[in-house]
Amino acid sequence: MNEIFTRRSIRKFKAQNVEPEKIDKLLRAAMQAPSAANQQPWEFIVVQDKEKLAQIAETSPYAKLAANSAVTFVLLANDKELKVPTAWEQDMSAATQNILLEAVHLGLGGVWLGVATSNAVAENVSRLFELPAHIRPFALISIGYPDEQQNEFVDRYKADRVHYENWK
Repeated sequence: MNEIFTRRSIRKFKAQNVEPEKIDKLLRAAMQAPSAANQQPWEFIVVQDKEKLAQIAETSPYAKLAANSAVTFVLLANDKELKVPTAWEQDMSAATQNILLEAVHLGLGGVWLGVATSNAVAENVSRLFELPAHIRPFALISIGYPDEQQNEFVDRYKADRVHYENWK
């Protein structure tokens, strides 16, 4: 699967909409992710409106690029779906990675913007989208057609980080 090796964080996008069928494929890829006890806690808000994208850009100092994305996905976890309450972040991470890999497959670029890693950012996202208490913001994924940057192979393999049978 070439997408695993060529995916890069793309932060600059062309002024070109992402087709609805590609948005659907991205969401379908997310929902194919593995999930603890098959709890599938994910919920998604799909944002394409330029004014709302500009508001997303203000939720975090690292989210500025969302304003120029074609679409930004807000990934959320529904506490009411949790069978394994300690695994929601793993489930959401798998869904996030699936979106990013499918984006490459579709000729798009994307970047994962953390939300759950900062209480302040999570509160900003919760306020912006008027989320109920049982919905936890996890991440933003900004997607679009790459402008200047490309998804391309960079060898990150480090043999000294691999250990067999023991630490030594």
